Amino acid sequence: MKRLLTSALASLAVIAAGQRPAGAQDADPFLWLEDVEGARALQWVQERNAKTLAELTTHPVYQPIYDRVLSIYNSRDRIAFPSIMGDRLYNFWQDDTHKRGIWRRTTWESYLSGTPRWEVILDIDSLAAAEKVNWSYGGSTCLAPEYVRCLVRLSRGGSDAVQIREFDLGTKQFVANGFALPEAKQSVAWVHRDTLLVATDYGPGSMTSSGYARQAKRWPRGTPLSSASLLYEGDTSHVMVAVGSFRTADRDFTIVFHRPSFFEGTMHLLRDGKLVKVDVPLDADVNMVRDQIVVYVRKPWTVGGTTHEPGSLIAMQLDEFLAGNRSFQTVVAPGPRETVNGVSATKDYLLVSMLNNVKGELRRYRFADGRWTHETVPAPEMGSIRLSSTSPLTNRYFFTYAGYTQPTTLYLAEENGSPRQVAAMPAMFDAGGLKVAQYEATSTDGTKIPYFVVHREQMALDGTNPTLLYAYGGFEVSQTPGYSATVGSAWLERGGVYVVANIRGGGEFGPQWHRAGLKENRQRVYDDFLAVAQDLIDRKITSPDHLGIRGGSNGGLLVGVAYTQKPELFDAVVVSVPLFDMQRYNKLLAGASWMAEYGNPDIPEEWEYISKYSPYQNIKPGQKYPRVLFTTTTRDDRVHPGHARKGAAKMESLGYPVYYFENTEGGHGSGVTNEQRARMDAVVYTYLWKQLGEAVEKVSGIRE
Repeated sequence: MKRLLTSALASLAVIAAGQRPAGAQDADPFLWLEDVEGARALQWVQERNAKTLAELTTHPVYQPIYDRVLSIYNSRDRIAFPSIMGDRLYNFWQDDTHKRGIWRRTTWESYLSGTPRWEVILDIDSLAAAEKVNWSYGGSTCLAPEYVRCLVRLSRGGSDAVQIREFDLGTKQFVANGFALPEAKQSVAWVHRDTLLVATDYGPGSMTSSGYARQAKRWPRGTPLSSASLLYEGDTSHVMVAVGSFRTADRDFTIVFHRPSFFEGTMHLLRDGKLVKVDVPLDADVNMVRDQIVVYVRKPWTVGGTTHEPGSLIAMQLDEFLAGNRSFQTVVAPGPRETVNGVSATKDYLLVSMLNNVKGELRRYRFADGRWTHETVPAPEMGSIRLSSTSPLTNRYFFTYAGYTQPTTLYLAEENGSPRQVAAMPAMFDAGGLKVAQYEATSTDGTKIPYFVVHREQMALDGTNPTLLYAYGGFEVSQTPGYSATVGSAWLERGGVYVVANIRGGGEFGPQWHRAGLKENRQRVYDDFLAVAQDLIDRKITSPDHLGIRGGSNGGLLVGVAYTQKPELFDAVVVSVPLFDMQRYNKLLAGASWMAEYGNPDIPEEWEYISKYSPYQNIKPGQKYPRVLFTTTTRDDRVHPGHARKGAAKMESLGYPVYYFENTEGGHGSGVTNEQRARMDAVVYTYLWKQLGEAVEKVSGIRE
């Protein structure tokens, strides 16, 4: 089994030879912690895990939080979210008896009855036990329109690298001598029943420096993978080449994607055995409905005599487009506080989820008589509306509504009539007396930064409220209101205040909001976050003694920067699966793929601005840092666990006490089983209450 991808292996080979890898900081004493499964590194992990668990699991709030969160994860009252495939609805489910999960299906009639009868297709627990492998289900790709043959993805411990096996939905068995691909970061698509497109690890030289495939090949059934014919090849320095498929009511497309950088890509349609490029801007997104190509524009695009503004959604007839015509019509032109948050399609409709000042709205568009018209789908206000499942073969679709205090509700929309509620999550925590407010902070450059606060109606503005501030701030990812039973039960119900900040780097206000925080402008993202923290203090919602921050992945980098730049603002910091050493991030696993977001630290001019915020390099002696909790997983093959390990080790070496917890499974997350997820949650919230809440337990109603 490959423990590391090519780039990380190369770094470790240099380490083993006693040489300093290019770009590594001078005399880094913790480089050995990048050896993911090295004996010395794992011993270090085990020792820190033991210390952290010994202290936090014996705290009075740990066991009640663990038990409560686990019961939520295992609850059979959760919504079984359906996926439309042919004339059946499919669902993947985990609970206390199906720890790794079951893939199952039912009929429309049964599902809509409210008490569906499920037919189990694949039991991951049984498979893992039989093969003695800690399998995690990674999804499937099924051949339309029959939906009988599928390509099932299986991951060891939740990692991004997957093994792929052909599966028959009729027999509910893996196909003997069927298509099978060994473990890799890969993608696969059906051309037809006996031919696949595959982008995978074909051996030396076939992967990018980011650890993804750079070659797409055509693989006929019954032939060795080594004989597959090359269709497309990208450069080693590019992010990836991937394959996929797209189906409308009228036709099927097999597609090759090429991403030279994280935010740029080209789409190629396989037509008559040849690839045809979809000639749109590199940073545009492409969708299709019926015979229309739909393009989301991120930069001004002048084409066909018209300039289409950033954030616009435009469309035209696909065959005319491929023939060279560029007579697009505008479908959506967002206002100044609006943005397109998601696009999907049914048989005849283009579904567009919008954000208006970070509040959700769902619109249904149709092209008829030469023009686009739309209607707003009736749904509650002041929450998030998300498309749940659509199909190009029907105009029925599912969507969800949720708010910070309103449990997620699943709706079915059909051709005529208002959407109807088909399932609702019961209240998983006591939201009585809770209020949601939206405020704005002013960032360093004068930009107004909105944020949501969930708190008790009678909250005293005396600075003593235990407050958890969360944000992400990257990759055009929007933070919208949602229902979190774990946040509710472990934090809000116990008297905590929860805050979500809509800082730059996200997509809450369109492409420009994201681009404002790229590369040399990255400090704006951190200034926004620190401005929200200061605003909470100024409003006396909380104070530094009672303010904690939490972030994961890019958000882990965010909170790492926040506490190294302004440690006096916080008394708790949860740094989860983080980027942390920004001098070496591009050499570890998928890190090179993110240089379009952060910059290249190997270029001196770019390292100049990265070095000013990289948390690992900016940890200094003699500071009043809060006691930080670092969390990660050994099986994270996206953001290298060495980031968290090295951050904790450097803090310790300078005499700062830290907590550290690394789960052995989980991929780029917190765990594979519900028990693992519940333990991670309990560790995090116990830490937060220990740091922020003990001084006010008697007046905040915290339950032991």
